[in-house]
Amino acid sequence: MTGMLASVNSVAEALQALNANVDIIDLKQPALGALGALDTALVKTIVDEIGGRCPVSATVGDLPMLPEIVFQAVQAMAATGVDYVKIGLFPGDDWPGTLEQLATLTPSMALIAVLFADTEPDFAVMEPLKNAGFNGVMIDTMNKGSGSLNQIMTKAALAQFVQLAREKNLLCGLAGSLRLEDIAGLMPYQPDYLGFRGALCLRHNRTAQLDTAAMRQIKQAIVGLTPTSLR
Repeated sequence: MTGMLASVNSVAEALQALNANVDIIDLKQPALGALGALDTALVKTIVDEIGGRCPVSATVGDLPMLPEIVFQAVQAMAATGVDYVKIGLFPGDDWPGTLEQLATLTPSMALIAVLFADTEPDFAVMEPLKNAGFNGVMIDTMNKGSGSLNQIMTKAALAQFVQLAREKNLLCGLAGSLRLEDIAGLMPYQPDYLGFRGALCLRHNRTAQLDTAAMRQIKQAIVGLTPTSLR
């Protein structure tokens, strides 16, 4: 069954998302980039406030793929008590070394890798991600002004991404400037979750306040398009 991930940046927004019955509360700061990180003290406060009522994920920021930098950021974020730590696989630098070092953490931490559709990612990375002990992988967009995921990736590429993730037993998420009207086209792929930020905000501005009505509408759309046998 496909769930709804809602990205939030404060205690108040996290509680709004919780009350809208989202499936994953994702902590990040949209004003700081594609995967801008919140301060770890704030993340811990939000985790404590949610109190296990909903799974919580958090990003470590738009970091270069350098082993020690990413390793330390992941350790610090995991210490807040989040259920999942999301790591952007940005182009360049040392991917193999970074994944090798993160593999020492995965026995005790649930890590999610984030690929970026507008950087033409190589899906072959799923094999080393699985070998490193990652729990999941998602596809997002780096440039939020370049259109939604549906506009950037072909149907064939989306289907391949989800299928490969499924073959590797990795949780699979689709995100990237998604709007309400994108849901119907993505649900047939049956990802584990769809991620939203801008579509949940006033005027579809990803740095604006959350709109509870928009959150509920998107949640209802996902549930309404889920086959009865999967609900």
